[in-house]
Amino acid sequence: TNFTISSPANAVIGRYNLTLLVTSGNKIFSRFLGQFVLLFNPWCSGDAVYMANENERQEYVLNENGIIFVGNAKYIEARGWYYGQFQDHLLNICLTMLDLSLYYRQDAAIDVSRRGDPKYVGRVISSMINGNDNDNGVLLGKWQGSFHSHENPSRWDGSVVILQKWRQDNYKPVQYGQCWVFAGVMCTVLRCLGIPTRLVSNFNSAHDVDRNLSIDKYYDSSGKSLNIGKDSTWDYHVWNESWFIRPDLGTPYNGWQVLDATPQEQSK
Repeated sequence: TNFTISSPANAVIGRYNLTLLVTSGNKIFSRFLGQFVLLFNPWCSGDAVYMANENERQEYVLNENGIIFVGNAKYIEARGWYYGQFQDHLLNICLTMLDLSLYYRQDAAIDVSRRGDPKYVGRVISSMINGNDNDNGVLLGKWQGSFHSHENPSRWDGSVVILQKWRQDNYKPVQYGQCWVFAGVMCTVLRCLGIPTRLVSNFNSAHDVDRNLSIDKYYDSSGKSLNIGKDSTWDYHVWNESWFIRPDLGTPYNGWQVLDATPQEQSK
């Protein structure tokens, strides 16, 4: 006997057990047929992550290699990065990441019920890529001091080694990451789960701490710079954009959505 399973386009992603129940008279026979994994599907027109252009699907879902731009506006450096989202054990690592999150630990039933929504999954993953909020995240961020006892962030050239080390160390944050490393690893995880994702680099990146939408600098009456405000302008910053619709905001907001896994201030 052949049978076909059709899942709803908004079905919850993750691991499923498939069991066959046969009723014969008053008896019910149960047989375990196996396990399968359901992912987001950019090829399915009803899915929130549907991407109509095949060339874009090849680039933003299936491509395992990319370039990350870093440096500063006058000297932009292109770094090769291996995403490796289809390598052995990567899918299991990415699914386990969802189950390790604070969202799952606080209320597993509600968390799992929301895993058909790419904006929710993106939010969970962006939290789990960094371990600076004590949630067993993948990478610990560090920007000052010595890196001699651990990996200098500039030495990484791909996500697979980082994710495998995280698993081998029993999900203890790998040391160390900075913005392009967080973005590279997050791209791997989201592509692995079926969400089209790319990296964005921005140069002379304004970091506004007090939320007044300006970068404030303070000087005394003699013109000497005062170290009062924490606003700053970074040489560059790297984050991710993922492609999905936004029924919560309306059609004009469908398309590329910003996600940033670099640990900064808590979002408001």
